[in-house]
Amino acid sequence: MTDARLAPGDLAPDFTLLDQNGDAVTLSELRGSKVVLYFYPEAMTPGCTTEACDFRDNLNSFASAGIRVLGVSKDDVAKLAAFAARDRLTYTLLSDTDLAVQQAYGVWGEKSLYGKIVVGSIRSTFVIGEDGRIERAFYNVKATGHVARLRRDLGLDG
Repeated sequence: MTDARLAPGDLAPDFTLLDQNGDAVTLSELRGSKVVLYFYPEAMTPGCTTEACDFRDNLNSFASAGIRVLGVSKDDVAKLAAFAARDRLTYTLLSDTDLAVQQAYGVWGEKSLYGKIVVGSIRSTFVIGEDGRIERAFYNVKATGHVARLRRDLGLDG
């Protein structure tokens, strides 16, 4: 668990994680492209499915602006593969089973769930610039409406 929060201007912590196909993805190898890195609690749950499908449905607007979308959760590769297949998710989902990346980004910690304080993944999104620095950091986002707000903030609603 961590209380560290990233802010605009911070260098995005680098990582290498396996995607839903079992292929390694290294963040620093994506330099030169803008990246939307979003963290969600658990694949195939209602809120996470809503958010994932919202990214899927808006993927063309991100791609046409040269922005790559990556989703990260604590789920293993097999569950991510099933999630991608079930919901036709055509972007990269990454497996962070040891929570190292979530801790580095300050998204593993205490949160309120149905009125109780629990420890888990805090739904959060980061926009990482071509230079590898955080441009925007959104913690505690809602599953519904977040992608629309992100598109507005990035000027994709043209």
